[in-house]
Amino acid sequence: MSAPLATTPQILAFDVFGTVVDWHGSVAREVEAMQLGVSGNQFALAWRAGYKPAMQRVMSGELGWTLIDDLHRLILEQVLAQFGVTHLSEDEKAHLNLVWHRLAPWPDTVEGLTRLKSRHLICSLSNGNLNLLTRMAKNIGLPWDCILSAEVFQAYKPDPATYLGVARTFGVPPEQVMLVAAHQDDLAGARACGLQTAYIERPLEYGEGHAKDVSADTANTLHAKNLVDLATQLGC
Repeated sequence: MSAPLATTPQILAFDVFGTVVDWHGSVAREVEAMQLGVSGNQFALAWRAGYKPAMQRVMSGELGWTLIDDLHRLILEQVLAQFGVTHLSEDEKAHLNLVWHRLAPWPDTVEGLTRLKSRHLICSLSNGNLNLLTRMAKNIGLPWDCILSAEVFQAYKPDPATYLGVARTFGVPPEQVMLVAAHQDDLAGARACGLQTAYIERPLEYGEGHAKDVSADTANTLHAKNLVDLATQLGC
């Protein structure tokens, strides 16, 4: 637990993939259930590995603005080829691609968000597109006050337009916004824009056997085991 806050944030903005939902476990389970003859674990890791390179193609101007749903489909085609899966119909591939709308929350997520919402405005700040984030929230009961996405700002994190866009949306200075995330690079981008930051430990984000280093970084405002722990630290 960190020292008392100099300024209590009004807005908590949450990274979603890995922080709020278990993308690896969810994707791996669906792939295994489809009986594709491949490791669900390895397939999930390969699909996610294509995420940042695909976004970089947009940020570099190689591709025009592209929704994450569409980038996921581009990556999926590559991963299916990589694993030698050639028998899926277009409908089956479309259904599999939407697994990202159906990701399961971590066990502490809904309780933690509900408690945090009691004293703060809470919103998503994800590179996922609005359709994805809205359907995900509806499916698993995420109690957002507002859904914000890279799509709103036409920029992917860590572009400053995303972090500063949250402050602008709610009419508060950046220091009144706290980014909550399980990724130190995301938090560093937010800090550079003047936001407060809270790191959430998700040691199994990449599955069993791929444990993350979840050591504390003193540059962050808070460090929490999970969202329930964060709620306790913030007095919720």
